[in-house]
Amino acid sequence: MSTLRERQLNALKQMLNLNQPLTKSSANEPMWKILIYDRVGQDIISPLISVKELRELGVTLHVQLHSDRDPIPEVPAVYFCAPTEENLGRICQDLDNGVYDQYHLNFISPISRQKLEDLAASAIQSNSVVNIHKVYDQYLNFICVEEDLFIMKHQQSDSLSYYAINKGDTKDTEMEAIMDNIVESLFSVFVTLGNVPIIRSTKGNAAEMVAKKLDKKLRENLWDARNNLFHGNTGQLGSFSFTRPMLLILDRNIDMATPLHHTWTYQALAHDVLDLSLNRATVPEGGAASLPDAKPKTRVCDLDPRDPLWTEHKGSPFPTVAEAIQEDLDKYRSSEAEVKRLKTSMGLDTDSALALSLVSDNTQRLTSAVNSLPQLMEKKRLIDMHTTIATAILNAIKSRRLDSFFELEEKIMSKSSAIESKAVLDLISDPNAGTPEDKMRLFVIYYLCTTEVTEQEFEKFEAALKSANCDVNPMAYMRRWKGFTKMSSDYSGGGTKTVSMFSKLVSQGSSFVMEGVKNLVVKKHKLPISRAVESAFGAGEGGADLTWLDPRAARSSRTESARRQPPTDAVVFVVGGGNYIEYHNLLDFAKQQATSGTSRKIIYGATTLPNASQFLKQLSLLGEEMQ
Repeated sequence: MSTLRERQLNALKQMLNLNQPLTKSSANEPMWKILIYDRVGQDIISPLISVKELRELGVTLHVQLHSDRDPIPEVPAVYFCAPTEENLGRICQDLDNGVYDQYHLNFISPISRQKLEDLAASAIQSNSVVNIHKVYDQYLNFICVEEDLFIMKHQQSDSLSYYAINKGDTKDTEMEAIMDNIVESLFSVFVTLGNVPIIRSTKGNAAEMVAKKLDKKLRENLWDARNNLFHGNTGQLGSFSFTRPMLLILDRNIDMATPLHHTWTYQALAHDVLDLSLNRATVPEGGAASLPDAKPKTRVCDLDPRDPLWTEHKGSPFPTVAEAIQEDLDKYRSSEAEVKRLKTSMGLDTDSALALSLVSDNTQRLTSAVNSLPQLMEKKRLIDMHTTIATAILNAIKSRRLDSFFELEEKIMSKSSAIESKAVLDLISDPNAGTPEDKMRLFVIYYLCTTEVTEQEFEKFEAALKSANCDVNPMAYMRRWKGFTKMSSDYSGGGTKTVSMFSKLVSQGSSFVMEGVKNLVVKKHKLPISRAVESAFGAGEGGADLTWLDPRAARSSRTESARRQPPTDAVVFVVGGGNYIEYHNLLDFAKQQATSGTSRKIIYGATTLPNASQFLKQLSLLGEEMQ
């Protein structure tokens, strides 16, 4: 069964093959072409296809639609962009100026009838109708960041943020536009998967609005005989198993603590303390934390799903990752030593005549060593990259004492022991711990997960946070939010235990000296989102509180048909922003289900993927509105 990422990648490769099915000969001898994309198209392509792979697919040049471009005759031009007024204006300008001889126009989401007619009129006017070879609606309006993780937007993601959905002055028309945007993307996801889902959602919020609009859109498409994109497919051809998937749409308000939680796993830490977006991490060089005034040197690291260490350890606790990097380094050093030893034994380091007599014995071994050199070089590059990333993360952990924040928050969220407000106040008041943002995040988590915070306590925290230079606007919003929501703050049995894990790393030869950092091992626990998925599958206690829509069923019998064949796979989608902590928690949940004999495939999606400081900024803006 192919993953969402593979299916999106195949659709893009077919598009670059001028929308012809890919064959062996087209792979061996691709037709040369130019790729022209807008920012949205670039965001969709960049996590999936490297520049080297574009070249292998026959793309000689890839340029921004709105950049200055010179005419290039006799080469097909493949356009991949959103059908916006601005983009269509530029395409008409290209037709007018006769920039290319062949145009293959691919729209990320469907172009409206009206805009298509305008484009046709413009082509007639510029006498270039014969140059337009194809116009395609691609239904690829989402960004696949992992095999099983997608987001709606990277550029202008503020338009779909938690703040945009929850701010006080959002007009009804703006809200409609946000919902339509989300539905457009989710529709693209299911067209790409080739499957019509059974839709479940929480009630009485943005998630339910999205569910109803998507149900209507899928229903209309299924009844449109000419343009049905699912062709009577009930799942056999899709990416899932024979049963149809469940789409569970949740609202960010289901859990406001996790997006602010300090974390201890590799990918989530990179997202929290480095600039990680669309699988690229920007790391300060020399590992030093950037000074506010100086422009520090940075290194861009591409995190690739084909990198074995990343694939295996992105969800692992940080200490485990540091050990894995160290092990890879030791293996690499022994391979390097083997090549050097062969050179010496063959006399290649000296001019001795003896070398010639030894050549025949060692040629085979040397050939195999030389053949493995490219792999060795690649291994070295990956080890260097992970060392750079891990060192930068380690410096952040040490300088901000992130281990202390993580440990305390885990205790608060898991209710493993009664946390005194004094412990939280002490860490907030400690001048050597964390940034003002770290302290505000800790307070919000404590406030959300503690049943009763008295007025007097609240004021004491406010004073401590102000004296720690914190922006206290999020407090106002969270206070009102907690008043409205009876949040189930049960993060069920998590917590951390301290284990001596770093003994190996403190050895002298190590690249990481982890002294001064607590040795924390995370205990697995289910976050609210994983518990919502569990109850939706079991239609258990919480499952009954969810809406149930089936776009395939006649309106009267829709629930019966869906209940007859319970889904085994799910797409879980969060309106208002997701995070890597929930993503890995869902993957763990799927693994637990597999060990107990139920094979489940879960895809996690969200409107956007803000890190904790971006999310805190949104809460600050909402709090500011209330002043």
